[in-house]
Parts: sequence; structure tokens; C-alpha cells
Amino acid sequence: MNLKDYIRSIPDYPKKGILFRDITTLIKDENAFTETINQIIERSKKYNFTKIAAIESRGFVFASAVSYILKKPFIMLRKKNKLPADVHSIDFELEYGKATIEVHKDSINEMDSVLIIDDLIATGGTAEAAAKLVEISKGNVAAFIFVINLFDLGGSDNLMKSNYKVENLIDFPGH
Repeated sequence: MNLKDYIRSIPDYPKKGILFRDITTLIKDENAFTETINQIIERSKKYNFTKIAAIESRGFVFASAVSYILKKPFIMLRKKNKLPADVHSIDFELEYGKATIEVHKDSINEMDSVLIIDDLIATGGTAEAAAKLVEISKGNVAAFIFVINLFDLGGSDNLMKSNYKVENLIDFPGH
């Protein structure tokens, strides 16, 4: 199954000049969604990890299914002011703005190795912020797995240059 066939491309969303890669067409097809989860699980087998984290919100779709199947704790990396208890926060740049993500301070500790799953990597700002959240929580990043890599935007390469392990299921140009 070619998962690329299930990704819809939408020009000028969320703003002019962005070519948005839409995963809703993939997750609404039960076979494509199942294949995606199976591929993430297969790629995760080469890493030793104790927890799975995902970046709000589309990363939750994939990571929660993987977490359930692998019976690993699931950690939510959420947008600012969405978590009720004490948090670690990281501000970062997006390709089209600024944002903040947070994690509960009691979610990750020094014994944890965390697999981070997200739907897409573009410039890598969100992924780098996610890694920093894991690290300021005293955990370590086992690896990243992305459904889509926008290879010409350099995010995956930047993570690898920072010595993170990176996997992706699908490559697309970002423009």
C-alpha cells in the first residue's frame, strides 16, 4: 500500500505559500490508517523506549494507537495553557508563526526514554521543542517517528545533525 496516495495536498493553507499535507484522508480510510500504525510500530522496534509522546494535536491520533498496541504510557505535549498541573514550557518558531508547547512536570523522569511521534515534520521547530521538553524533564529522546517528512524544508536533517534518530513513512516536498 502506498500511503502517499492517501494524503491530500491543499495549497495556500493555513496561509498563502504553504502547501498543506492533510492526513485526514489517510485516517478516514481504515486500511490506510491500520497500515500507518503498523509501519510506525515496525519502525519503533529498533529503539528502546519506556514512553511514547506526541505533539498536539494530529500526533495524538497516531501515538495513542501505537501506545495502546505496545502497552506503553502515552505523554501529551500540549499547546500552552491546556494542561492543568505544573508544566515545563518551551517557546519555539513555526514556519508560519510562534508557539509554545508544554508537558506535565510529572510525566517524564530521568529513567525514561521517550519515542516522539508526530504526523509531519517541516522545518523541525516543533520537534526540537518536543525534544527539549523531554530533556528538561530529565528524560532522553529515543527517536522521532513522523508519518510525513517535508524533506526540502530541512527539519529531519536538522534533528539528525543534533544527533537525534529520525524515521518517517512518507517523503513529500514542502512546496
